[in-house]
Amino acid sequence: MASDPQITHGVDTEELAAFAAHAAENPEAVQLGLSARSTYEGTCAHSLATIDSYVLGGETIERDTREYTIPYGGWKEVLEAGGWVEATDRLEPVEAALSALASCINVGITINAVAGGVEVEHLETSVRTDFDPAVLFSLEDLGNADAVFENLTAEIEIESPDLDKDRIDEWARRAPVYTLVSLDQDVKLDVKTPAEVGAD
Repeated sequence: MASDPQITHGVDTEELAAFAAHAAENPEAVQLGLSARSTYEGTCAHSLATIDSYVLGGETIERDTREYTIPYGGWKEVLEAGGWVEATDRLEPVEAALSALASCINVGITINAVAGGVEVEHLETSVRTDFDPAVLFSLEDLGNADAVFENLTAEIEIESPDLDKDRIDEWARRAPVYTLVSLDQDVKLDVKTPAEVGAD
């Protein structure tokens, strides 16, 4: 008679362990290809981002119910000061990146906590930074881009009966978005003209 599944924080722990074992033996089967695109909407700094299909183990996964759109813009007061007509508040891309970092740190912690049998009673991660827009507005040379952000911090509030701060720190650093923003990434920019787009 099969035993009842052990569900922790919405995860069947036996299935998670089996998935991890499969991933260790077949790493190519769990490689992910991720993408997003953003289309300019005609108002300076306004774009509509779309996230839909992804690749898992070489297979494209797409379905109608998996299409997310995010309208991006800026801060109303800043846009008004800069001359935008009828400026409105929209989610700003830097803030979206900060929220993604905070959320992904939670992912890194909770996945490893569930896998390690560590109970988490409360978890909240807050991320902040100081941002100098001078390079964005071409007031500074592009060579000064490394000074755009200062004091990037992540504060993790966690309650757990098995709290080990060093272990939590390690799990947080395993978050993929933490890797994306904290390590040097070589972003290959490819600028296409209309003729090149039509030829694809």
